[in-house]
Amino acid sequence: MLAHPAHFLALGFGSGLAWVLPGTFGTLMGWLLYVWFDPYLATDQWVWLIAAAFVVGAWACHVTGKGLGVIDHGGIVWDEIVAIWLVLFVASNQFSSPVEQLACVIVFRLFDMVKPPPIRWFDQHWKNGFGVMFDDIVAAFMTLLALAVYLHFLK
Repeated sequence: MLAHPAHFLALGFGSGLAWVLPGTFGTLMGWLLYVWFDPYLATDQWVWLIAAAFVVGAWACHVTGKGLGVIDHGGIVWDEIVAIWLVLFVASNQFSSPVEQLACVIVFRLFDMVKPPPIRWFDQHWKNGFGVMFDDIVAAFMTLLALAVYLHFLK
């Protein structure tokens, strides 16, 4: 993990090294980082942070995947971290309590683990660092769509 800075980032500061459900641990690390950073970041700063984290993450995930010999290795969790930041940031006006944020995390993990179309297509066809990052961004958008449907029809 410490052999290259890309590995430290792609492996989610170690959260991706969990022996079981590393993607979930990466998502929980993302949630923790979101809660930690949010009081200090304005809206425009969040937008820039998420965009920069995506770009740098595509590079880090590609380097780490090549180093591990598996481009989308399960321990690579930076994609989950950035995606849950996007979900929590966009949903923060309607889902701000810890319980509501946990619901956002659970819905995101369901989409990320099950990979319904179109997530599965991107996961299967884009085999590089950008693809590793992008399928989780699609899962984040599907999470946000599901949350919007919930707000519109059920709340």
